[in-house]
Amino acid sequence: MRPADKVVITTAITGSVNIPSQSPYLPLSADEVAEAALEAIEAGSAIVHLHAREPDGRPTADPEVFEKIVARVTEHTDAVINITTGGASSMTMDQRLAAARRLRPELASMNMGSMNFVYSGIADKVTEWKHDWEQPYVRNTYSHPFLNTFDSIEHTLRTLGEHGTRFEYECYDLGHLYSLAHFADRGLAKPPLLIQGVFGVLGGIGADHANLEHMVRIADKLFGDDYTFSAFAAGRDQMSFATHSAWLGGHVRVGLEDSLWIGKGQLAKSNAEQVRKIRAVVEDLGKPIATPAEARAMLALRGSVEEAS
Repeated sequence: MRPADKVVITTAITGSVNIPSQSPYLPLSADEVAEAALEAIEAGSAIVHLHAREPDGRPTADPEVFEKIVARVTEHTDAVINITTGGASSMTMDQRLAAARRLRPELASMNMGSMNFVYSGIADKVTEWKHDWEQPYVRNTYSHPFLNTFDSIEHTLRTLGEHGTRFEYECYDLGHLYSLAHFADRGLAKPPLLIQGVFGVLGGIGADHANLEHMVRIADKLFGDDYTFSAFAAGRDQMSFATHSAWLGGHVRVGLEDSLWIGKGQLAKSNAEQVRKIRAVVEDLGKPIATPAEARAMLALRGSVEEAS
């Protein structure tokens, strides 16, 4: 791993997993997501990872909604925009790529393998539903896999890569590292690689700190100094995994996409609250926080979001 001189904070603003019935603080509309992103950036986040939703919280792939969010964020900041290509498992691949195709971001997420991505357990904890779509949406994940085939990965690398988009490679298990090595060996995934280790999703690698250290060891064998690492865990282990990642020389990711909490039994009231917490932890470790410009230099990013002609 290429150790980080400065730690890049990524904030995943809203995602497509958590639902409005879980928290009143989850940003939903384009304006809410944009405002939450701006607050996170002001708190110290160099990268904002963006999904989009309808006003009722239903995940959407509509590029026009993404455009509204991105336009406001880029009008006021120079933060790095990371647009999802994961979307939601209920979306087609064309839908998942629609926003990134139109906006041509400098960074996009890339899920490195098909998997069972299960969050149906949310339904067992919600006692009062705000919207009719929520319960069938989360329960559906128990019986429908999240498809990221090799041909779809290659298609995404080629299609978005033509315009200079680079990727945050999301690895939910050790096998995903070997899948990434396959595409790196073919010259389709180009260093420096940004590997995002994802822990604690049912169907993927568990939120065990030994797994984090082992994933870094395997990545070191496969990629040497040609990669930087970031890690997060879903739910209650969010902050401990971010801290561990920074301690190992990597970057960190927080945000309400990954966890709705700021402490035991305490809902986070904003993404910025999580950013401030992890920033304090990282700085207490003696590690400075990267600016957007410094993040771009470390990750070899192109620059701003561009509209497709």
